[in-house]
Amino acid sequence: MKERIPIVEKILSANDHIAAQNKSALDSAGVLGLNFMASPGAGKTSLIEHTIKKLKDRLKLAVVDGDVATSIDADRAAAAGAQSVQINTGGECHLDAIMLQGALSELHLEEIDLLIVENVGNLICPASFKLGTHKSVLIASVPEGDDKPYKYPGMYRGVEALVINKIDLLPYVEFDMEYFRQGVEILNPGLVTFPLSCRTDEGLDAYLAWVETEMEAHRRVVQ
Repeated sequence: MKERIPIVEKILSANDHIAAQNKSALDSAGVLGLNFMASPGAGKTSLIEHTIKKLKDRLKLAVVDGDVATSIDADRAAAAGAQSVQINTGGECHLDAIMLQGALSELHLEEIDLLIVENVGNLICPASFKLGTHKSVLIASVPEGDDKPYKYPGMYRGVEALVINKIDLLPYVEFDMEYFRQGVEILNPGLVTFPLSCRTDEGLDAYLAWVETEMEAHRRVVQ
């Protein structure tokens, strides 16, 4: 048991080294990378589809989909109009930097403005592994319940933006928004948050404006 912590530290250190290489590759190509994380069913893929459809006339998009099996989500991203690459983790509960590095080699980065990485549906493991993306976005959803920030602090503490999806269900589901937001604020004060519904498009414009603002800010940095 004495070796467990050093071994874990070595694994994360090696991962971080590859993540830095991934970020450098994205920066060199002028690509903004977003890491989407959520529990299964929160609406990651639906939000990605909306992002592609709404922004594809102004931005060139690509999606890397991580999942335990199947290419369902990558196929949906491609159908929406983005370059897409599927990563099947073979049972792993998260993506890591090495997996993303392999996916990046399959993309034409010089033809991309925005890369969205759809991480494996999980509120624990993905928070521990850097990928080399620039921003991490957590998608929560009303049906999951308002206690998730309290149960999964590591995930909520480590992101730069939060989407609260499926707000159209608020009249039908017991979800205390104030309690939820208090939990988030304790962990990540001032976290930029977008309550929205992928089904009705309510609140979607504010989220899309944030994506475009981040895109422009990244361009200024890397130019």
